Amino acid sequence: MGQSIPHKLCYHRAMNVPKPGARRPARSKVYLLALRELGPQAVFQYALYRAGLVSGYLRYATRGPEISAAPGVIAAPQAIYRPPDRDELAAILGARGVEAALQEAGLAAGGRMRLFGGEVVEICLKPPQPLYHWTQYELHRAVVDQDVKFIWEPARLGWAVTLARGYVLSGDERFAAAFWELLEAFLEANPPYLGLNWTSGQEAGIRLLVLSFAWGVFHCSPHSTPERAARLARSIGVHAARIPPTLAYARAQNNNHLLSEAAGLYTAGLAIPGHPRAGQWRAMGWRWLHRGFAAQIDDDGVYIQHSANYQRLMLQIALWAGRISSGAGEAFPRLSLERLAAGAGWLARLLDRGSGRTPNLGPNDSAYLFPLSNLPVEDYRSTLQTASQVFCGKKLLDEGPWDEMNAWLGRQGDSSALSGAAEGPGSGRLCEDAGDTSPSSPHTLHAPDGESWAYLRLARFNGRPGHADQLHLDLWWRGLNVAQDAGTYLYNAPAPWGNALAGCDVHNTVTVDDQDQMLRAGRFLYLGRANAEVIEKGAQLSPGWKGLSAQHDGYQRLGVTHRRTVAVSDQGVWLVEDSLLASPEGPGGVSEHRACLTWMLQDWAWEVVEEDGATLSEGEQAGGVELRFSSPEGPLWLLLRAGGRPGGHLPAKLQIVRAGALIYGTGPVRPTWGWRSSRYGEKRPALAVKLYIYGSLPLKFSSEWRFGANSRSA
Repeated sequence: MGQSIPHKLCYHRAMNVPKPGARRPARSKVYLLALRELGPQAVFQYALYRAGLVSGYLRYATRGPEISAAPGVIAAPQAIYRPPDRDELAAILGARGVEAALQEAGLAAGGRMRLFGGEVVEICLKPPQPLYHWTQYELHRAVVDQDVKFIWEPARLGWAVTLARGYVLSGDERFAAAFWELLEAFLEANPPYLGLNWTSGQEAGIRLLVLSFAWGVFHCSPHSTPERAARLARSIGVHAARIPPTLAYARAQNNNHLLSEAAGLYTAGLAIPGHPRAGQWRAMGWRWLHRGFAAQIDDDGVYIQHSANYQRLMLQIALWAGRISSGAGEAFPRLSLERLAAGAGWLARLLDRGSGRTPNLGPNDSAYLFPLSNLPVEDYRSTLQTASQVFCGKKLLDEGPWDEMNAWLGRQGDSSALSGAAEGPGSGRLCEDAGDTSPSSPHTLHAPDGESWAYLRLARFNGRPGHADQLHLDLWWRGLNVAQDAGTYLYNAPAPWGNALAGCDVHNTVTVDDQDQMLRAGRFLYLGRANAEVIEKGAQLSPGWKGLSAQHDGYQRLGVTHRRTVAVSDQGVWLVEDSLLASPEGPGGVSEHRACLTWMLQDWAWEVVEEDGATLSEGEQAGGVELRFSSPEGPLWLLLRAGGRPGGHLPAKLQIVRAGALIYGTGPVRPTWGWRSSRYGEKRPALAVKLYIYGSLPLKFSSEWRFGANSRSA
């Protein structure tokens, strides 16, 4: 059973909170590494933001709604978005799909929502009381005993998108009435710049997108009275005015914060053109949006946050901005189109088409701004189908329920904003396996029978790493994520759960001397970046096998290089070989190391078939174990071996951990082991299989995976 977290958690920005149990690095070392790796511009922008907080400038700059109110009355926002036709949607969804969409809209009309796409909860729009100016929370003068993500999620107004779907599909005015009632409840409970829902400019930007989307749907409803329209216009102005004073923080982050805030400003500039600041907001938003695309998406398409969830969020922001800019006659720059095409292609290459899921790569807060589909939040097909059509000029998938989002956010007529996207450089590479040796390409291997595939995680970071996951391997079979990434679970929580699933000890890789691959300098900050490189790709490692070899330098400080080779046979057998080699650039004097190989599997029935001292190769002392798992698609086997220098004494020790408890083997375990989280705030038991060895370099592990009823004898 999944576990939902209690809503009694601590809120703070947590920029310098180390992982529980980890040694706090010297402050001077953190500052020097941050300056070198983040760059002086980012450090300066963050310092500027902090100075604005401490000096009181930001409190003065956002002191009340009067600073953003236009002289005179803005009667109503401009409808900058036009929804699709009801018949078009019905044809895509079919009768059952329409019924499912209306059921979800009925939940929202009844004051309920799916929190992070999962559990149905009451829509709570009232933040903890009393309300302080937002700067007091950032200065930690106001402490709230609750995880801020659970306050922010209903305030992102995703329920308004659900109501809009229901309204277009049915014309039922109860959905319009519910939208206005819930929006008015939010506005009453969250006066301008007071309370937690105003602490982040990103949250204001997201609301601007959704409010303008909803107005495009509901503006013709009789429930959209002139008084309500005028209030909405004023609220759009208040939200837009919240963003520029703290844009330095978003620029320092250089991630989805900057994109959502820039898109929010651009949206507000179009939505209330009569506002005296509308032109400034529009120009500022457009400038930083496209600077963000250029800086945050590299040539190969990987997003700067190295996160599947945030890459999808980036694409949704781009789709919205492209849709409304086309109506304004403003064309996306060529560079943005190229980067967005590459970004869509990069994520598409990680799509498991049968399940619609991708590896749970990097930080995942289940952000999903436009839930325009009946598919679950873990299903990426809707966004990728739309982004592929818009930015790459061709559909990724055959027709299906994932086409609905394309009707809402895809091209509208002859889009001047996106003209030429079909011929962009990224379009020709869509879904093709990367053929070069760049670590930023998504390195995947596919079994010849088409039933299994793997993704080997490699990166050369140009931003802040979110997870310590170099050489992590995701393995998929018949739509099952067999060897998987544990996910995220929570960003803000008491020990040990504050962003605890970011370390390499919960990823499918090798840990050396119980240390992370990088220096954990804060809850969201890794320094001393571990970078990876490809040794050989696509080679026939032996007759009947194809594979990939790579290594990373995260343990160079310990005098160790971790090298991993992944190969698949013509029969669909997978072999993963890990070697820990002496690094010539590392410190001397350390003769022996403790190494741990981790595999994270789902909570399936298991048994140890055999455990013995089978040799890894001739002349090497080793230990081995064979495990059998019962998956919904049939049995699978994992044969593990460990070894090292000939003549060395290298006993191997096996642990299996489930939900933080040891269920096989001996020795201490951590409470964060043996869990997986597919959506924010929810964790489920999993199996963490850990094999340990201790000795002198070189040290080696071998993992052999076989699938299906006849695979063991293959």
